[in-house]
Parts: sequence; C-alpha cells; structure tokens
Amino acid sequence: MPVKSNVLKKASWLGGLVLKMADRWKTRFSDAGDVFLFIGRTFRELFSRDFEFKEFLFQCYKIGYKSLPLISITGAVMGLVLTIQSRPILLEFGAVSMLPGMVSVSLIREMGPVITALICAGKVGSGMGAELGSMRVTEQIDAMEVSSTNPMRFLVVTRVLAATLMIPILVLYADLLGIFGSWAGANLKGSVSFVLFFSQAFAVVEFIDFVPAVIKTFFFGGVIGFVGTYKGYNAGRGTVSVGIAANSAVVVASLLVIIVDMIAVQITDMLIL
Repeated sequence: MPVKSNVLKKASWLGGLVLKMADRWKTRFSDAGDVFLFIGRTFRELFSRDFEFKEFLFQCYKIGYKSLPLISITGAVMGLVLTIQSRPILLEFGAVSMLPGMVSVSLIREMGPVITALICAGKVGSGMGAELGSMRVTEQIDAMEVSSTNPMRFLVVTRVLAATLMIPILVLYADLLGIFGSWAGANLKGSVSFVLFFSQAFAVVEFIDFVPAVIKTFFFGGVIGFVGTYKGYNAGRGTVSVGIAANSAVVVASLLVIIVDMIAVQITDMLIL
C-alpha cells in the first residue's frame, strides 16, 4: 500500500507539472498571436485614409526635439571617450593619423546607431509604455473606442511612425556630434586642425559603411515604437501595471535592438563577401 500511494503521488505531481508547462506554453503562444495581430492592425491603420497628421507631428516633436539634449551629450561623449581610449594604442604603432578614420567608421557603422537606439529605448520606449498604460488604467482608451475616435490610428500608428522616422535622424545627429567630440579629444594632447580632422574622418567612409547603418536605424525605431505602444496599449487595469508596462517596454525594446543589430551585421557581412 505505501508503495502504491507513493506512485500515485509521483504521478499526480508529474501530471500537475505537465499541466503547468502546458498552460505556460499556451500563454506564450497566445501572447505571440496577440503581438502579430497588433502589428497587423497597426499596418492596416497606417494605410487608412484618415491619418492623424497633427498627432504625428506632435510625436515627432516629442521623440526628436525633446531627445536632443540627451542625444547631444551621448554623441559627444562617445567620440571623446573612443578617441581618448584609442589614441595611446595608435601612438605606440605610429598610426595616430588613422585615428579620425577609425573613430568615424566605428561611430557610423556600430557605436552610434546601437548606443543611440538603446538610449531612445530607455527614454522613448518607457515614455510610450507609461503614457499609454496610464491611459488604459484611467479608461481613456476605452472612451476613445466607445466614441468615433480610433485609438489604434491616433495613439499607436502615429507613435510608431514617428519613432521610425526620428530615431535615424537622431542617430545621424549623434554620429556628427561624436566626430566633433573625437576632434576635441584629439586636441587634448595634440593639435589637429578642424578641416584636416574631418577630411581624414570622412575620407575612409564608404557606401557599405554608411547605408546599411542608416537602414538598420529605421528598424530600430520601428522596434522601439511597436514595443512601447504594445506594452502600454495592452497594460493591465491596476496602477501597478503602468510601471510594469514602462519597465518591460525598455527591457524588451533594448533586447530586440541588439538582436536586430546582430542580424543586420550578418547581412552586411554577406553583402561585403
């Protein structure tokens, strides 16, 4: 009898574990389906005739202009630190003249787009998640659904499109300030003219360096916009869900930015070869 009871206990425990795993995977598949439905609905509303152009311009102002101080500091510090760290190594090999080109290629191809996108994921993604999450909690989105206003078109499409458009511009701005910061860093322990430094910096930049880096920033912006709006739009009903939506938007958007960058690097390498 004790042996039989132990077997029954183990069987019930295994059965409960299987049910828990099945429920967990069911929830994950359901969440994945919700994400694809959300993306599909966003694209469908994007090509509708009643586009909210004023709200789109306002979101471009919030995402682009309001982020300029943070992006300015980030871009300048990137170039300054990269120059200060790289100059002693190049000095040992007598290759200080290669410093402007090395910094410009590093900023344009990888450091500028990725670090700027991660900064925007923290600022823009969390802002979207918190804003739409608070609107969900206070039932403003429900009120828009009851009225004649389409919340997907007004809240989601405008933010996703604004993020997709403005983040590439912010990346180019950060790259330019990064080169300015690099010139300032080069003049801390030396003397390099402004015109000579910039001519050497852009002399080594080629088509394969610039264009793929710009293209992937559009995907960075789209990822940040989709994640931020999805987390906020589908937030729970409690006030705690606002913080959860903002936090998860930052984490997921940052992770997806890194994954998209990894894919973009692999595609670029195949094109070069």
